[in-house]
Amino acid sequence: MAAPSGQLKPSRYFFALALILIVLYGLVFFTGDKKPHPKLGLDLQGGTSMTLSARTPTGGNPSRDQMEQARQIISDRVDETGVAEPVVTIDGSKNIVVQVAGNTDPDELRTLVQPAQLRFRKVLSTTADTSGENPDATPSASASGSASASPSGSASASPSASASPSSAAPSSSGSPSGSGSASPSPSSTVNPEIQKLREQVIAKLGETLQLATQVQDPSQITGETASLFDAFSTLTGPEVSVLPPSIQYNIPQITCAKLNQRPPGSIVDQNQQVVACGENNGAPAKFMLDKAAVLGEDVGGASFGSDPTHGWVVSLKFKGDGQNKWTKLTADVYGDGTAPEEQRRVAIVLDNKVVSAPTIQGVISGDAQIYGSFTKAEVDLLARQLKYGSLPLSFQIESVDTVSATLGLAALEGGLLAGAIGIGLVVLYCLFYYRALGLVVVLSLIVSAATVFASLVLLGRSFGYSLSLAGVAGFIVAIGITADSFVVFFERLKDEVKDGRTVRSAVPRAWARARRTILSADTVLMLAAAVLYLLAVGGVKGFAFTLGLSTIIDIMVVFLFTHPLVAMLSRLNAFTSPRFSGLGNLRSDRAVAAPSGRSGRAGSLRTKES
Repeated sequence: MAAPSGQLKPSRYFFALALILIVLYGLVFFTGDKKPHPKLGLDLQGGTSMTLSARTPTGGNPSRDQMEQARQIISDRVDETGVAEPVVTIDGSKNIVVQVAGNTDPDELRTLVQPAQLRFRKVLSTTADTSGENPDATPSASASGSASASPSGSASASPSASASPSSAAPSSSGSPSGSGSASPSPSSTVNPEIQKLREQVIAKLGETLQLATQVQDPSQITGETASLFDAFSTLTGPEVSVLPPSIQYNIPQITCAKLNQRPPGSIVDQNQQVVACGENNGAPAKFMLDKAAVLGEDVGGASFGSDPTHGWVVSLKFKGDGQNKWTKLTADVYGDGTAPEEQRRVAIVLDNKVVSAPTIQGVISGDAQIYGSFTKAEVDLLARQLKYGSLPLSFQIESVDTVSATLGLAALEGGLLAGAIGIGLVVLYCLFYYRALGLVVVLSLIVSAATVFASLVLLGRSFGYSLSLAGVAGFIVAIGITADSFVVFFERLKDEVKDGRTVRSAVPRAWARARRTILSADTVLMLAAAVLYLLAVGGVKGFAFTLGLSTIIDIMVVFLFTHPLVAMLSRLNAFTSPRFSGLGNLRSDRAVAAPSGRSGRAGSLRTKES
C-alpha cells in the first residue's frame, strides 16, 4: 500500500544508501589491485627507511634551520595529502631519516628526496653524446622524448610563443667558456674534500688534462685523436664534477652517463656556466648552458594536468620578480627572431639534468609550461618536487633499508579489541535502555562500519591514506559520536510519546527536532577536526582525518538509514508494543482515572495523533 501524501517514503532513502554502498564496493573490488585491504601505517606494518646525509660547499655541518627546512620539504613531498603519515626525522647534525609505510618503491622514494633545484638557463650550444651509454643514470622526472615550454596566459597578453623542440642538428659551435688552466675549476671557498678530489684528478690525468684545455670544439677530436683522451673514461662522476665546464663539454669520453653521476648540487651555482645532459631530437646530448637567469625560488606554484595538444603538462607560476626574470630571459634568447632556432633555446635544468630545452618563438610574459612525452606519474612527481621548492641542501643517499613495524600487529589487534569492546558496550546499553530501538542502533553501526571500511580501502589506494594506531583511535572515538546521534533522535522520540502521541505520529516530529541538534553537533565536530588537521602533524593529523571522515559518514547513516528505518518500523503494531519498543509505557497521563469510575486502577492509555 502506498504511503500517504507527504509521508516519508523509506524506500527512496534505502535505495540511495544501497547505491552508495554498491558504488563504493564496486570501486573496491573492480579498480586498482582489486584487494579489499586498507593501507596500514608505518607503526602497524613497517616499510622502507632511507638515510640521507647533507652536503655543504665547505664540507662543514649545515645549520639547524637548513636541516629543519629540508626535513619539512621532504615530508611535504612524500606526503602531499597529509594522511600517509611518513616519519621524517633529523638524526644528528647532518642526517635525515625518511621512513615510509608499506612496500614503497625505493627508486620512487629516491626521486622524491632529490634536491629538485630548478634553474632556467640559455642554451649556448649542444653536442651529441655518442657513447651509446644510458644517459639516465639518476632517477629523473624527464620526458622520454623532446619536451617544451609555452605561455599559459592569454594570447593577447604577449606575442604568440609556441615553444617546441628544435629540429636542428646539434650545434658544434664549441664551448664559449674555454679555459687555459690545466687544473680543475677552482672555488672561492676551499672544501677539503673537493680539494683532495682535484688533486686526485690531476694525478690521474697527468699531461692529458693540459692537452684537453686546448680543445675548443668537440669536432676537433676525431677518430685519430680520440685515443689521446682515453684517460677521461676512467673518471668517476664526482671526479668529473671538479673539471671545468669546457672540458666536460668538449671531451667525448666524458659521457652523459658520467655527467649524470655527478653528486647532487654539482651545477647549482647560478653564476657559473655549466654542462648538463638531456635529450635532443630523441637522442642523448650534452648542453653547454649559460648562467642561470631564473631560479626555482622564483617559482610560486606548480601543478599538472592534461592538455589536448601536448598531453600531460606541468604548469609553473612565478612569484615576485620571477615573472620579470622569465620574460627578460625569453626576450634575451629570442632577440629579433632572426637567429636560427638552435640558438633560441632555454634549458629547464632540474638538479644535474636538462628536463626540457624548448625553442622560444616569442617573448613570453605569461606562466611557463613543461610538456613532452610525459606520463601522469612523471608530471605528478615533477609538480610535487617543484611545488614544495628546492631543498636548501644537497643530500647523498647513505642507505635504504626495510624496517619492521614500530608497534606491530599486536597494537592493531589491541586497537581493534578496544573498538569491539566499545561497540559492544554501546549495543548492550542501547538494547537495555531502548529495547527494539537498540536493534536499530546495531543495524546502523553495521552500515556505518561497512561504509568506513570501503572508504579506508579507496582512500589508501587513491590518496595514499595510511591507517595508523592514531587513526584507529579516531574511529573508536567516532563510535561515541555515532551513538550520540541515535540518542538525540530516540530521546526526542520518547518526549513526543510522553506528550500523548502515537509512535507513528511522534517519529516525524521527533526527527524535525533532533535533526537540527544532530547537524549542529556534527558541524562543531567537523570544524574541530578540520582545525586539528590543518594545524597538527603526524599521527594527530591522521586522528583528525578519521574523526572528520566518521562524522561525515555518521550524517549519511542517520539521514539515509536510521531515520527511515525508525519511520518504517513505527507503522508496525509490534514495534509500538510496550514490551517490545519500550515507548508505549512512557505516557505522562497514566494516572488519569478510567472512564468507568473504578478507583485504584490506573487510567487507560490515551493517544492523540497531533
